[in-house]
Amino acid sequence: MPVDFDALTYEGLVALNHRIVEQLKFLEAKQAHRAMMDFNLGARVSFESSRDGRLTGTLVKFNRKTVTVLTDDQRQWRVPPEMLSPIQDVGSGTTVVRPDDH
Repeated sequence: MPVDFDALTYEGLVALNHRIVEQLKFLEAKQAHRAMMDFNLGARVSFESSRDGRLTGTLVKFNRKTVTVLTDDQRQWRVPPEMLSPIQDVGSGTTVVRPDDH
């Protein structure tokens, strides 16, 4: 549905902006929820930290937009679920399964 921006008043543009922001927040929350459903509490995961490189840990909590991961060095991280990669234990080592590996 095309919108005639020239016909909108200042107040109309502000109202439209608020509606767009609300919709974007809803879509982001929906995407985060879908990504969270790929994991279970207690799952072994890894993620990339710009400061510390690739970290591994255990998913301990689902938050509204993030998950809490307890890393192997006992630090807690709040991570967007889209950044997580599942880890599969294979024998004595671990294998990180990234989405592009499937």
